[in-house]
Amino acid sequence: MSEHDHPHEHAQRDFQPDEEPTASALRAAAIEALLTEKGVVAREEVTRVVEATRAQTPQAGAAVVARAWSDPAYKERLKARPFEAIAELGYDIPIEAPQLYVVENSPAQRNVIVCTLCSCYPRALLGPPPDWYKSLAYRSRVVVEPRAVLREFGTVVPDDVEVKVWDSTADLRFLVIPERPAGTEGLGEDALAGLVTRDSMIGVSDALAPEGAEVRAG
Repeated sequence: MSEHDHPHEHAQRDFQPDEEPTASALRAAAIEALLTEKGVVAREEVTRVVEATRAQTPQAGAAVVARAWSDPAYKERLKARPFEAIAELGYDIPIEAPQLYVVENSPAQRNVIVCTLCSCYPRALLGPPPDWYKSLAYRSRVVVEPRAVLREFGTVVPDDVEVKVWDSTADLRFLVIPERPAGTEGLGEDALAGLVTRDSMIGVSDALAPEGAEVRAG
């Protein structure tokens, strides 16, 4: 470990997906072709799983964050036993899913998620990863110059705030709880969830400010 709904358009342009298929993508395609050829799995089943994955959205993750903001006891359960806490809200995580580790932003620490090898990511909570998350530029740069990368997403982190980059693996995923925006004390969970973006749960941006709230300078 070392020192990003409403994504920023310029960041999308800066972090483009690799033009050539990655080794992982080529390997996955080869395995799929072999399994379907041998009759181990039907092509229709592969298509069904792919379509179900693509239909996932960040809604589940936003609801989880909103509950964590509203209920300190829930937040502690989420950190200690994430799958059980997520199930409390009616969201099912597959039994074979990788371990999930929940990290929380604070005035003293900023957390950012990456997968340096490919695109490991909590799809059940955040939906499919954005193209920039899979790009070689993001995967290589955020580890060595996280503050510069965050600035390209419009997120300026003060020098006295520690930036921690968490590297996802095949066995471990991460979810960032962004800082709760100021001026949201009277909002219910549905309204709070509307302020939680996919990018804020990856750590490259902040949660949205409520309408009419004064935006703080970074």
